[in-house]
Amino acid sequence: MAAIIGMEQDVVEGYCQQVSRDDNIVTLANVNSPGQYVISGHVKAVNEVVELAKEGGAKRAIPLAVSAPFHCALMRPAAEKLEDAMQAVTFNDLTIPLVNNAEASILKTGREARESLVRQMYKSVEWEKSVRLMIEQGVTTFIEVGPGKVLSGLLRRIDKKMKGINVGDLTTLEKTIQTLQG
Repeated sequence: MAAIIGMEQDVVEGYCQQVSRDDNIVTLANVNSPGQYVISGHVKAVNEVVELAKEGGAKRAIPLAVSAPFHCALMRPAAEKLEDAMQAVTFNDLTIPLVNNAEASILKTGREARESLVRQMYKSVEWEKSVRLMIEQGVTTFIEVGPGKVLSGLLRRIDKKMKGINVGDLTTLEKTIQTLQG
């Protein structure tokens, strides 16, 4: 996988199509924010797209240290195993709608949630579209849970008017609760 920053999405997708063959796959894996994308696939193909992006004027094109080619067709065999394993799990309908970031759509049923988890393994993450959908639904405050502030940074790139809060430990959790109640 590699991050490509400072190019248009159609240019990055064009490079992926130019390089991809049956035995050398690379596709768009994440649409994080305007001008920020992640590609995934075979290492050789990813490296070829990184070089094309650098030559094409990308601000940055950086290979990522990851354990697998996430969010691309190479993950389909793992997704099939997950799908088989999840047949034994009961998924109830959701009491709070969930935004699936593989299609940037709102999920309400247990069946939709189960299918979404499988698709998310091999489909591109549509983070920007997912955030924009939540904004259209009236969300104005986003809470990022976990270490770091990557998603809060992406939120600012997508829409500067939105508020991002990071919860990384007990102290920030308590502060966030106070902020939201206050």
